[in-house]
Amino acid sequence: MYEGIDTIVLYEELAYEDVLPVAWRRLPEPHDPVLVNSFADRNLRVLQAVAVLDEHGQLEKADETSPHAADILRLDMKLNLLLDMVGRLLASSQPRPKPTAVRFNALGGVFQASPPFPDLGSQGVLEIYLRDCIADPLRLVGRIASIGPDGRVKVRFIPPGEHVADLLEKLAFRKHRRQVAGIRQPKAR
Repeated sequence: MYEGIDTIVLYEELAYEDVLPVAWRRLPEPHDPVLVNSFADRNLRVLQAVAVLDEHGQLEKADETSPHAADILRLDMKLNLLLDMVGRLLASSQPRPKPTAVRFNALGGVFQASPPFPDLGSQGVLEIYLRDCIADPLRLVGRIASIGPDGRVKVRFIPPGEHVADLLEKLAFRKHRRQVAGIRQPKAR
């Protein structure tokens, strides 16, 4: 049964799609394995932090009846507000690329670029800033696979490692689940 929900895919896998600060930075050939490993370590920390931030506000139904559920919910909301404020301060003190439409998973990414476009086949790193309150971007090394006439650039990543790939898959799944849940919720009258 079609519910009006389009699953976001890229390279035949579930993908994460959003409008985020994104930059393509060219890397020298061949890629430096030490640099790629350092990106993998940082990517792991970035994705773990995003997973923790995505958990906010999720109380089990059983917890709502506990005597401290309201207090915990208020603390959670205050912490989220504090994280948002710190994120805004961080974003204003460290300039980030202009937000653009991006879709990615562990296999590759597609983003809307501005001229001058990267060279077809060139190697580089796609930097994606997932949250304002996280200083480091996700850095995924790859090669430009195609460039559309409209400036849509498609990148094929080198494998980011099992743990990073797993967290990227979970990130895309959580976003997809939230979109489905948002569409299925009855509208208030």
